[in-house]
Amino acid sequence: MRPFLLAALSIGAALLAGPSSARDIAFTFDDLPAHSTLPPGVTRLQVAQGVIAALKDAGVPSVYGFINGALLEREPGTDAVLKAWRDAGFPLGNHGWAHLGLSKIDEATFESELTRNEPILQNLAGGTDWHWFRFPFLDEAYADPARRAASRAWLAAHGYKIAAVTASFADYAFNEPYARCVAKDDHAAIRELEQAYLDAAADSIRLSEQVEKAQFGHTPPDILLMHIGAFDAHMLPRLLALYKDAGFRFVPLDQAALDLDNVGLVDPRLPPLPGRTMGDAASNARLAHIGALCA
Repeated sequence: MRPFLLAALSIGAALLAGPSSARDIAFTFDDLPAHSTLPPGVTRLQVAQGVIAALKDAGVPSVYGFINGALLEREPGTDAVLKAWRDAGFPLGNHGWAHLGLSKIDEATFESELTRNEPILQNLAGGTDWHWFRFPFLDEAYADPARRAASRAWLAAHGYKIAAVTASFADYAFNEPYARCVAKDDHAAIRELEQAYLDAAADSIRLSEQVEKAQFGHTPPDILLMHIGAFDAHMLPRLLALYKDAGFRFVPLDQAALDLDNVGLVDPRLPPLPGRTMGDAASNARLAHIGALCA
């Protein structure tokens, strides 16, 4: 039996032996070192430091950050973000050099997207496992079957695991409006963004529980997609409190990935599964509204 699946079976048996009402969730952050627009006077490092401080204060373990190396060229000096992340004890993974979706590129470009990031990861990894890859735009399932199969075969041959996502509330959509509203000193709009952000997260929690219980009869550990944006840093203490109040335990990505209902999403050696319905509860109407704030 494959070692990865054997480990998953062991974890699954332990979970069955000791049931708990708590739900597990792994927080992960994309687009390091530089996501979205910054408010005036805020630096990328300050954003990272805010995210790191909130995660540490809440006791969130081993949070993966997924890097796009091209951002280091686009914004010189942002290597300080990656150093701060590693100094905090958090690991890094691969998100493709220039954040190109699999459905839009050929096999050679896909391989290049990963290998161009690898020297950065190797230099910073220390003893951590940097062989985790998150598909940009989460579009693995939208690529043609041959391209998808080739990408998974390459990942498997090079020791990668797929950092699948099972939960999202479109946090990425809030960062640009926030920068505009700060620039305009529009405190009422910022308060509206804050409430909408927390509402979207709460809706996502409820929807993901409904979907997972219908599909599995229980709630497997979630892998939450977040981004290293200024509004995320601003809201993270309140967001983490919301998840705690909802009964979540914070766990590392590798622990969440070993659950029997997640391992098929993570191990590229296994047949591909359709993407999990995530409960991305930031509705189109909500996204359109927040996207227009302070425009």
